[in-house]
Amino acid sequence: MITSRLKTIFALSIPLFIAHGIEEIMTGMYDVDNQVHFLFSPLANFSSQGATFVVFQVMLWLLLIVSFLLLLGPKWQFRLLAVVGLLYLYEFSHILGAISVGGYYPGLWTALLFPVVAFFYWKELLGILMKR
Repeated sequence: MITSRLKTIFALSIPLFIAHGIEEIMTGMYDVDNQVHFLFSPLANFSSQGATFVVFQVMLWLLLIVSFLLLLGPKWQFRLLAVVGLLYLYEFSHILGAISVGGYYPGLWTALLFPVVAFFYWKELLGILMKR
């Protein structure tokens, strides 16, 4: 069973993800990050409107898939929450990027909060798993 503490940690991380995305946009991460280039290079030949449409469609498909998985019950809810936990860990890549360039890397300031969130999130999530 998902605890109210885990729900709270997740809910509090949503504004952090939003602030993080805004920081990435405002600092031009899309121009310097190799992972962004790799993921979105297939859209390079589309018009901006075409690329936006493709991204919208993919996001809609993901929303529908995640919604369906949530309907399958607690086991899938737990698995999807584990994916969120992996996203928290993935944000360490900004810190590694800053180390590799020897200075600021787009998204760094908000990414510094993700290790704290990840610690409490994984502590709670693994605690739930151990009680099963």
